Amino acid sequence: MAPVATSEESGNGSIGNTVADLKKAQADKSLDHEPMFINPFYSPSAGNENDDDYQYAKYKPHFPVVNWKPLTEIEVTDRGHFADSSKTALFSAAQKVKHLTPTIGTELVGVDLRQLTNQQKDELALLVAERGVVFFRDQELNIHEQLDIARHFGPLHKHATTPVPREPGLEEVHVVYNDAARRPDASAFSKIELWHSDVTYEIQPPSTTSLKVISGPEYGGDTLWSSGYALYSSLSPGMQAYLEGLTALHSAVAQAEGSRAAGLHIRREPVETVHPVVRVHPVTGWKSVYVNPGFTRRILGVPKAESDTILNFLFHQVAENVDFQVRFHWEPNSIAFWDNRVVTHTATFDFWPRTRHALRATPHGEKPESVENYESRTGKVAKDRQIEIWKEQGIEIPQSKKGLSRARGYND
Repeated sequence: MAPVATSEESGNGSIGNTVADLKKAQADKSLDHEPMFINPFYSPSAGNENDDDYQYAKYKPHFPVVNWKPLTEIEVTDRGHFADSSKTALFSAAQKVKHLTPTIGTELVGVDLRQLTNQQKDELALLVAERGVVFFRDQELNIHEQLDIARHFGPLHKHATTPVPREPGLEEVHVVYNDAARRPDASAFSKIELWHSDVTYEIQPPSTTSLKVISGPEYGGDTLWSSGYALYSSLSPGMQAYLEGLTALHSAVAQAEGSRAAGLHIRREPVETVHPVVRVHPVTGWKSVYVNPGFTRRILGVPKAESDTILNFLFHQVAENVDFQVRFHWEPNSIAFWDNRVVTHTATFDFWPRTRHALRATPHGEKPESVENYESRTGKVAKDRQIEIWKEQGIEIPQSKKGLSRARGYND
């Protein structure tokens, strides 16, 4: 979730609402009993409508007034390290394995996630690390079973601002909820701003994350993921080397300000953390671009104009290069597992006034590691995913990947 907050005063002279204006407008809308026009991330939904006849009312948004200590570093060992690279145990449980694009996204058909062994969970972690996101449909597992799988991958993250279910004891669950009472306002955000990897401002951002849709529209409300591996592979060798030496600031401040502006309690004070612009996945050893429009604020150690230009270029590649992306249409009981270390994602907000309700479980990963630190720690050479796949397929590496460029045509 990637809210973009406005400031109390508009210091750049741009046309737009101040926080005070937004608060007043929301109050006026509530008095008029009209649908509220909102940025879907700026003002988290309270979801107080239609409780009497809603099957999943106990999982609707709740904002407990509690205070949590700042997060500190914890030891995490990725379960993909223990997986059989052939993934025989996991694939043998599936009726069909469907790769949705060459770059990202796989659907496993016929697997019951409630029946997974620890070996199969380890192989799922590896598959998600390699393919970015893996999908399952018709899954009857409940939120407690979803959390059990998530805990296999790592200690669970508790979000500082976003809602948890009303049912007690589920503070590690992140609730995604929108309904007819809250109409997204396109004047409050641009679509590119909604692309994000979850809570990258944390010291140890998430790893193998899962989201299950429990109620959704017949059509609309899709989610798109974009591969950081593919983005890295698409760049020239010079640009790759340049980015590998950079770090960037990731910030929770705007998200916290957005929640405060909506009158909500902040359970843990916002943090800002520096991470490498290119990180290496600890299991695959592949390099991935690790910036996102939602939380990455600036590249450190370079002029602001340079930082703005590079981030703008990378953000637009994430959002606009369809060769990096997969799009998934949810059905009730669909669940996705994605590796937040190597993909970014966004949702389509085309389903209003219908309801879309989902539950997320979010394990912590390791502290992001740069190419230099990974190679120093492991004695291994970090890899370009695309080149490694070409090698496995016995394909000669194209000249453009060796530093030469030539014009090419494309017909469709």
